[in-house]
Amino acid sequence: MDTSLMSDRPRLALGTRPEELTDDVAWLTTVMVNVFLVGERGAGDREWVLVDTGLIGGASRIRRAARERFGPNSRPAAIILTHAHFDHVGSLRELAEEWDVPVYAHTLELPYVTGRSSYPPPDPTVGGGLVARMSWLYPTGPIDLGDRVRPLPDDGTVPGMPGWRWVFTPGHSPGHVSLFREHDRLLIAGDAFVTQKQESLVGALTMRPELRGPPKYFTCDWDAAEVSVRKLAALKPLIAATGHGVPMAGPHFERELESLAAHFREIDVPRDGRYVRSPAVADEDGVEYVPPPVPDPWPKVAAGVAIGAAVVFLLFRRGWARRSTHFAS
Repeated sequence: MDTSLMSDRPRLALGTRPEELTDDVAWLTTVMVNVFLVGERGAGDREWVLVDTGLIGGASRIRRAARERFGPNSRPAAIILTHAHFDHVGSLRELAEEWDVPVYAHTLELPYVTGRSSYPPPDPTVGGGLVARMSWLYPTGPIDLGDRVRPLPDDGTVPGMPGWRWVFTPGHSPGHVSLFREHDRLLIAGDAFVTQKQESLVGALTMRPELRGPPKYFTCDWDAAEVSVRKLAALKPLIAATGHGVPMAGPHFERELESLAAHFREIDVPRDGRYVRSPAVADEDGVEYVPPPVPDPWPKVAAGVAIGAAVVFLLFRRGWARRSTHFAS
């Protein structure tokens, strides 16, 4: 594999075609979010699996990628969710109903896809950058897929993906999982960690390679997130594909992941924040407790900047009017 194509250059966050990680795993970027098609090229109907479904509006591109890779009218055996945040389930209902396939997620993630609970609200005070600041606008669910949703098997196997196992990696969401295959040490990490600065609009759009912890604005339990990153680093993955950013591999990636796991608090945990002070609490019925928000000076600062700009504009306009009157006279 040519790892330089994956990790050494930025690219725009809207791929036109699926790109191969291995002979039987391809990834597709649908507006800043990655989805994965797992199965041999030409596998045929019900012989492959889709992992996550990206943002709303991405279904047509996923269908096109599936037709190109597996053949016309080729449906997956299942859809596997790393978690159910809005940017990972945007096309889920449309595709699951059209393809008539089961959807699998961790038991602690089921409330958010069966209509029982919304996620904890995002925290726009952490991470900096426009994507983080806009997070108060992001939907927190739930969606309701009814009995189409099923829990992942307790034995760690992944339906439709022989040789893979799911790894419980909560923190970014209560029931987040990652997927790992031992024989080639390939990891689909979801948002347990990512390979770009997701909080920044520039980082999200250019997909400039940069190993980071989970997107900060949606991470609701930082202690659990730290444990999850250490758990994944202990697997010694050789290739990591994440929910946001280009896949990474090679010695540099391995060193970076070890460093992130060893120094997670210094590198990635915000100094303060709603869930830094106290985690959200959730169980199999959904969210039980959400800590209060922290004071956020940004709206006042933004308002002050807007008022200042308006004053400057009015003064400039008045000055220009005086100059125009002077010239006219």
